Amino acid sequence: MSELRALVAGELGLPVDARVGAMAAAIAAQHGDASRAVLFYGSCLRQQQLEGLMLDFYLIVSDYPAAYEKRWLAYANRLIPPNVFYFEHGGLVAKYAVLSEADLHRECGPAARSTSVLARFAQPARLVWSSSSAAQDHVIDSIAQCAPTLLARAIPMAASDANPVVLWKRAFQLTFAAELRVERSDRSAAIVDADPERYVRFGSAALVAAPMPMTVAAARRWWGRMQRKGKLLSIVRLAKATATFAGGPDYIAWKINRHSDAQLVITPWQRRHPLLAAVTLLPRLLKSGAVR
Repeated sequence: MSELRALVAGELGLPVDARVGAMAAAIAAQHGDASRAVLFYGSCLRQQQLEGLMLDFYLIVSDYPAAYEKRWLAYANRLIPPNVFYFEHGGLVAKYAVLSEADLHRECGPAARSTSVLARFAQPARLVWSSSSAAQDHVIDSIAQCAPTLLARAIPMAASDANPVVLWKRAFQLTFAAELRVERSDRSAAIVDADPERYVRFGSAALVAAPMPMTVAAARRWWGRMQRKGKLLSIVRLAKATATFAGGPDYIAWKINRHSDAQLVITPWQRRHPLLAAVTLLPRLLKSGAVR
């Protein structure tokens, strides 16, 4: 694991735009002494563009009760992690998800309850704020589990002679199928094709550290569970976000329209009743193929 951990630590420590760091510090300040680390990831990182887009962050906290003044938010975060919030700072907009240190460690490893965090941090990310060196080490150790865990579960589902690039593409194809997605069907391959050398380096190191692969039958059962559970969790998280995410319906419409031909328009009624809007729109979007 030492080689892989070094790769993860090096990538997480790469510099970012100063405005990203300033926003991360402002997000951490929202949750006081409970804040332990802030991770930056997603399309803004990949495209190196901030204006006109919504930045993506994960805030890692010591525990949920310490992170919130309102008890129901702590309960919701513990029951169905993460909570997701809208945030503005320095002329930029962002959404940030909140996870405890314990939940981050679990969701990056073999005991993960879904593939969402596992797949997200098997991809590039930056550790842009931390409260201490111990908090940094915890994040690095947690994220270093992602690649070996994900690839070990993808190996039985890929061709026996698959190279690291092909294996990564298969892994992301499987994780995309375990969530509600608005991206094109070829998006999982495009992630790897954007930086194949990175995935070869991380894949080679991860395969050395990976646990013994599952049997084909066991892997099929595991991915089947993840896909059934992941779709349901995506719906529940979407509904929960209507209570914490300002402008949620408009953001969802923007993202769907960006990745599809849906041309979704949110009505004033849907803005006033975001939970009902999410419930009523979802069947239509699934039927049209805008959401998979």
